[in-house]
Amino acid sequence: MSYVLGIDGGGSKTVCVLMDDSRQVLGRGEAGPSNYQSIGIEATLQSIQSAIYKAVEAATITNTVNIEAICLGLAGVGRATDIEVVKGLVKELQNNKLPINWALQPANIIICNDALIALVGGIGQSVGIVVAAGTGSIVFGQNHQGDTKRVGGWGYILGDEGSAYKIAIAGMNAALKSYDGREISTSLLEDLKQHLDLESIEDLIEVVYRREWGVKQIAALAPIVDFAAASGDIVANIIIDDAVKELVKATSTVIDAIFTADSVLEVVTTGSVWQGKCKIHERFAASIVKKFPEVKVIFPRYEPAYGAGLLALQTTQI
Repeated sequence: MSYVLGIDGGGSKTVCVLMDDSRQVLGRGEAGPSNYQSIGIEATLQSIQSAIYKAVEAATITNTVNIEAICLGLAGVGRATDIEVVKGLVKELQNNKLPINWALQPANIIICNDALIALVGGIGQSVGIVVAAGTGSIVFGQNHQGDTKRVGGWGYILGDEGSAYKIAIAGMNAALKSYDGREISTSLLEDLKQHLDLESIEDLIEVVYRREWGVKQIAALAPIVDFAAASGDIVANIIIDDAVKELVKATSTVIDAIFTADSVLEVVTTGSVWQGKCKIHERFAASIVKKFPEVKVIFPRYEPAYGAGLLALQTTQI
């Protein structure tokens, strides 16, 4: 029997699933990050190799593991030059001593960005839209004709509207404006002080600037805004509503670009922002359905690595 590999490679971890031709996951492995643009190609290779090894080991297959197809959905892979780099990585994988018999043809190697595998994994097929709102944000869609549209994904400086990072920044901004007297009072001021153990909100300067906080540390403050909104804070709710508006606008842009207003389709929401207590998912879904009545907003059915496995499997059935 032949098998396929689906790989989800991001900035924090790499997940690999080993799948058979009945869509059954036989083994799953996790390893370190695999965004080659931030950690380098050698470290990326090691992470992917480790994830594959763990997936094969977990499968406990007694016969030879023949790999007929592979899909790598990697963060930061979008340009032609990126794809060429990853093709070289796949060649290196086949030269390493993995417990695998590689039976790959060029047509059975798929290299794509992580938004596509999140879409396919989240819905279970390749038609629809994924709205990813975690540390960053991006909206990606594909229609029945294979046309795709991406909105956002420009990073925390140039974009990422509706992301945890932008929600956290807006929360800190609102707390400081409240402290100055420029805006109405908000519980975010005291919430941030307590969470960060600050004597004064002025100490936020030391935390953010002098400790050189990065995107992930700042984004981790988004739940403070979420909780304040769930507790009824007016300012926090305005911030959440603004995030929803941005995500609705981005999703609407994708629908207008590659679907019709009356298209029957699913929109899958992925990322930490959607797990909040302030019903941000319900707010988003209500706004989308009001504009596009035939759209259904769902949570992911499967993980992105499974989506990569499905894409790999498709190449063996053509």
